[in-house]
Amino acid sequence: MSDAAAARPDVLWTPTAESLRGSRLGQFAAWVAERRGVEFGDPPGYDEVWRWSVGHADQFWADVAEWSGALPGVPDDEVLVHREMPGAVWFPGRTLNYAQQALRHDGTALLVAAEGADPVEMSWAELRRQVGAFAATLRRAGVRPGDRVAGYLPNVPEAVVAFLGAVSIGAVWSCCAPDFGTRSVLDRFAQIEPVVLVAADGYTFNGREHDRRQEVARLRDALPSVQTTVSVPRLYRDETPAGALSWAEAVAEPQEPAFEPVPFDHPLWIVYSSGTTGLPKGIVHGHGGVVLEHVKQTGLHMDVRPGDRFFWYTSTAWMMWNVVVSALLCGATAVLYDGAPTFPGKDEQFALAARTRATHLGSGAGNLSACQKAGLRPGEQHDLAALRFVGSTGSPLPAAAFRWVYDAVKHDVFLASYSGGTDVVTSFIGGSPLLPVIAGELQRPMLGVAAAAWDETGSPVIGEVGELVVTEPMPSMPLSFWNDPDGTRYREAYFEAWPGVWRHGDWLEITHRGTSLVTGRSDATLNRGGIRMGTADIYAAVEAVPAVVDCVMLGVEQPDGGYWMPLFVQLAQGQELTCELVDEIRTAIRTTASPRHVPDEVIAVPGVPHTRTGKRLEVPLKRLFQGVDPVKAVNRGTVDDVAVLEHYVELARARRVGAGNPEEQQGAR
Repeated sequence: MSDAAAARPDVLWTPTAESLRGSRLGQFAAWVAERRGVEFGDPPGYDEVWRWSVGHADQFWADVAEWSGALPGVPDDEVLVHREMPGAVWFPGRTLNYAQQALRHDGTALLVAAEGADPVEMSWAELRRQVGAFAATLRRAGVRPGDRVAGYLPNVPEAVVAFLGAVSIGAVWSCCAPDFGTRSVLDRFAQIEPVVLVAADGYTFNGREHDRRQEVARLRDALPSVQTTVSVPRLYRDETPAGALSWAEAVAEPQEPAFEPVPFDHPLWIVYSSGTTGLPKGIVHGHGGVVLEHVKQTGLHMDVRPGDRFFWYTSTAWMMWNVVVSALLCGATAVLYDGAPTFPGKDEQFALAARTRATHLGSGAGNLSACQKAGLRPGEQHDLAALRFVGSTGSPLPAAAFRWVYDAVKHDVFLASYSGGTDVVTSFIGGSPLLPVIAGELQRPMLGVAAAAWDETGSPVIGEVGELVVTEPMPSMPLSFWNDPDGTRYREAYFEAWPGVWRHGDWLEITHRGTSLVTGRSDATLNRGGIRMGTADIYAAVEAVPAVVDCVMLGVEQPDGGYWMPLFVQLAQGQELTCELVDEIRTAIRTTASPRHVPDEVIAVPGVPHTRTGKRLEVPLKRLFQGVDPVKAVNRGTVDDVAVLEHYVELARARRVGAGNPEEQQGAR
């Protein structure tokens, strides 16, 4: 058992009987209890509701569909007709459309903010008119259901309009943020062969303008499937590339959307894996599964209500953008922000929450920890009277940051830390307004999520770390991977360890109290602030530098909640790691892979250890730098060069000594 799990829980917030009954989740539980004749207690107990939700999945998801109005009147035996994973069959014969569900409300749909600009409102009526206009443009361009529409866009209203317009006619949406390099974007979009590209000419970040016109031109040249390009002006208002439609032309004929009813499992969007072992995998989710899952997550777990204002700092590269847009499903206003997370100050996210009167503020765990370590007190500097909820994701939130939220932000907010993935575009484990908040811990598995920690034998464990698994299907699990017709890659990604059981790749401890601790990735995905990227993109950038022979990059979760991302480089004979070379390497990563994944340190090494089949030892090396005993971290019999490995063992030991590990210091004397 971990020290955190064994310690007496530090309870920071406890729901009242009034808040239990008044929360959306409490109301849903009471409605189900009356409808089904089940007993959850008064006020309802979360554990009782959760056990029912995973033990009677057909009833639970039928009730979510009824409660939300998305698919009313579906009999229980027509909800989950095939339970096997992968391949579960949900709501066969039923049709709906995500965009229609998102656009059925009135009032303010979007609050749009950007660096140096005051928030601007867009009503649901205006959003519907623009969505209808864009959809009509797509239809005139010959776009049909199943065709792909790709966005190269920042977090701006045009991205929401283009997404909803595309899916309203049954087309499939996919998006990359404009800070991705051309190669990284093509690795994704070339696979899916979009017929339409909606691209911004640039973006602003940290007070600087970034011109992306050349990158857009390269994308157009390299994507022969693209028949129509729509140019979104962010920096150059009076320019439209030759042969492209301007955004103004694309939405020039405002009209109500004509929604295409599509099957429950019709593809909605394609998001991407990080690309750890090659090209990023295109992950396909369906209309119905996302509607129900996001109504559950935002409406029940995050207590989002009609008229609320939902702000979560994100970019279009992160699945949280999809979650922000899905606030529209609950009748809430989605707050969009295009800019850097800490510009012009470290407390900018709190300042924006105050300016927009946000009821919900979500951030990366790294940002909340940075604010805590800087001694900021946003609750004293900003009017956060409207704020009811603070959410954290991207990485585990340390206990100190939990305490800081209640001390320095607001004493009566509901704070929830979430752990999930782009793979299911939702959370496996997170918050419940029916439970106390304990510092450093995630409250419970989400409703309808049969999550557990398993040891290497496939047995559930409590009070010790195991693999995060899900033993029952979820409606937002991928329909498929793109270009994976027989499902081989999909099964290998999640179901190879235990057939029929989803293995996610996170280390999970479920405490004896029922709370959870997620202690990091059990694979090598780089996860900085929630933006996940595989190392393949990084290696492609670094190895293009002539002085570099080989390299390995690690993402190492630290005990204090930090995240250390070193790049180890083997240099060509006669080369030295000068400041100029370090700058060249960093620039290569920033411009051709991702500016979010520039390494914290670049370290010269005599070589890079591989398996005997040529794979870099990323996970074993990561475990070394997390303090795991070298004998347990690495099977030396699988290593191509044990002498090179020993160099990393010494580096890891020296780092622990330098960090003040008492046992290591004792051994060093």
